Amino acid sequence: MTDQIIGRSLVVGEATGIALVTDVPLSLWGGLDPVTGEVIDRRHPLSGHSLTGRILVLPQGRGSCSASGVLLEAIRNRTAPAGIVVSTVDPILGLGSILGEELFRRVVPVVLVSPEDRQSIPADLPVTIRRDGIIRW
Repeated sequence: MTDQIIGRSLVVGEATGIALVTDVPLSLWGGLDPVTGEVIDRRHPLSGHSLTGRILVLPQGRGSCSASGVLLEAIRNRTAPAGIVVSTVDPILGLGSILGEELFRRVVPVVLVSPEDRQSIPADLPVTIRRDGIIRW
């Protein structure tokens, strides 16, 4: 049986990956090594995990506009998440993703869902993001 939720695509694209789920916002600036894809914020629950090729599920990003640059570098280095699911419109993550598509032709879709729907996405299972914002697992 496949479960799904309907989100709103903030950055349109398709992605499949294993869900990496957290209830704690993450700042990519100072929190992600764009060379390795590892979460380096040692106070964050995802510390030590790789975002590379994963579907990152979190309430929202955290921090300054520098996070867009970190996401862009991760996209360039092919260490970025495959897709991002958030419950708050996040212009910082969206900007990094849009720039990655424009500069490197690599799309990291960003989808907005309700907090309740986000919490229903199971960790460590394959998740697919469709262009229309539907998320399936």
